[in-house]
Amino acid sequence: MRFDRIKILTGNANPALAQEICAHLDVELARTSVKTFADGETWIQVHENVRGSDVFVVQPTCTPVNHHLMELLLIIDALKRASADRITAVFPYFGYARQDRKDQPRVPISARLVANLVERAGADRVLALDLHAAQIQGFFDIQVDHLFVTPVMLDHFKETPIDKLTVVSPDAGGVERARAFAKRLQAPLAIIDKRRDGPNVAEVMNIIGEVEGRNCLLVDDLIDTAGTLVKGAEALAKRGALSIQACASHGVLSGPAVQRITDSPYLQQVIITNSIPLSPEAARCGKIRVLSVAKLLARAIDSIHGETSISVLFE
Repeated sequence: MRFDRIKILTGNANPALAQEICAHLDVELARTSVKTFADGETWIQVHENVRGSDVFVVQPTCTPVNHHLMELLLIIDALKRASADRITAVFPYFGYARQDRKDQPRVPISARLVANLVERAGADRVLALDLHAAQIQGFFDIQVDHLFVTPVMLDHFKETPIDKLTVVSPDAGGVERARAFAKRLQAPLAIIDKRRDGPNVAEVMNIIGEVEGRNCLLVDDLIDTAGTLVKGAEALAKRGALSIQACASHGVLSGPAVQRITDSPYLQQVIITNSIPLSPEAARCGKIRVLSVAKLLARAIDSIHGETSISVLFE
């Protein structure tokens, strides 16, 4: 199907994903220039007429987070000033989502600030994929469509089923996600009870549920430094798990993450999506497998543009 008034744009965060989305929609990726001045300022220019168009800006705010966020804001501002009819910010990965509440004295609620910035720049709508916390939708005063990677992951595991499977939540906060996953795969659920002593530092405390003699699948929304993942896999192995795999929506994979995954004697495979592009180091890691979310996002964009329901994408 060809669209006359739909436009897909992207910055430098994940152009490969934007190109794949365009291929599914049979549209051309709109041409933009994104440059950086010597002092670090970002300069944007959109090279196509967008007047009266329904525009979707595909831009995960992944590393370098602040730079890619600024690219997104400037692209939205350029589109608004060029009289685009509707602008949808598409977040395959929404950075700053982990800072969604004031849990210590004198700290910002950064997720709310980013939401305000996106609105103030001129976005009319947001399409987000697996927000770290679902309540972030409430930080926006514009329409938010919140998609989940679960259908993509479920399709994979139905094609390559795991015998004697137990789905494991790496912490109490991810229980709802893991429970939904376990229900769809008709597998029992286990929970790792951990205590976090600081950012990116986790200590495994206890495992709730039966994992001995089971093939375990750790389910999380993102993998950052992989400390939680590796310690969780070690704890499961010590409790008698036969094998341990992991899946996550977003492979942030910062700092020592790839090396930790590579060195772990317990983790057999880590499955992530292409919401964030892999670093060269991660691409060389034989344990990391990437599933594409391009078709899922393309179907959502198609539905939003055509003013049809996206609820079918949750089935």
